[in-house]
Amino acid sequence: MDVKEHLSFFAALYQVDEHAKIGMWLLYFTILGLSVLVYKLGFAKKLPLLKSVVIYLFLAFGCTILTFLGIFLPVAEGLVVAALVLIIYKIRLYQAKKQNSTLGS
Repeated sequence: MDVKEHLSFFAALYQVDEHAKIGMWLLYFTILGLSVLVYKLGFAKKLPLLKSVVIYLFLAFGCTILTFLGIFLPVAEGLVVAALVLIIYKIRLYQAKKQNSTLGS
């Protein structure tokens, strides 16, 4: 059984099977960055600083677990899709608000 056949896209891109240490760190930071982006686009609310720090600490810890799952499962790829959907939603929402404000004037 060849491990390379079963790697997810980002795990194969970062060559986790050949360069385990740097590949895992790159995969971790990719998943962490995408998770922060998805959180900010879809779920973030104005919170006090300490509560935000706690949220991001738990997010970083959760991404550690997701990184191990992301070697063989499409975790980062799913986050990319979620980020794209949320970006499109935010753009459409901004355009709708802009159009409503020009119609109301």
